[in-house]
Amino acid sequence: MSGIEAWHMDESEEDHKLPHRLNPNQSVSLKQLEEIGVYYWKLNADIYENDPELQKIREERGYSFMDIITIHPDKLPDYENKVKMFYEEHLHLDDEIRYILDGRSYFDVKDKNDRWIRIAVSKGDLITLPAGIYHRFTVDESNYTKAMRLFVGEPVWKAYNRPADDFDIRKAYVNSLKCS
Repeated sequence: MSGIEAWHMDESEEDHKLPHRLNPNQSVSLKQLEEIGVYYWKLNADIYENDPELQKIREERGYSFMDIITIHPDKLPDYENKVKMFYEEHLHLDDEIRYILDGRSYFDVKDKNDRWIRIAVSKGDLITLPAGIYHRFTVDESNYTKAMRLFVGEPVWKAYNRPADDFDIRKAYVNSLKCS
């Protein structure tokens, strides 16, 4: 499936809502993302409430819990602090699963060489980040994203900022990269 756009990021500390492409751009393919455990689907967000394709993915992968978050200054209390917190490099003990229902944003993930890859997500994009991967999130310059958050079982919101290399889930993730 095509539709995902990803690239290696520059080192600029400029506004994190900007694309931060290298010059020349260094695209990252869906296959390269899958090699680090990131998976992607393109769905029809206009029918998310009754989408058989989304239902099938949820059933196959055990995504039993879902909620919807709107990330926008007028919709998310304490917006600036939350966006700043989302952008801190961290990992989770569970997969992070997000389905973008509207707007545009970025997930940044670390590759096997600890370089940042920026993944642009927009309406209809469903993305999973594996437990143990260092990542961060930001909206783009529009300051708006509406996303469905999916979980296996009860939601766990805890993020562990880097360094978290001693966590078993981080060690398991790193070992999985050596096998691929």
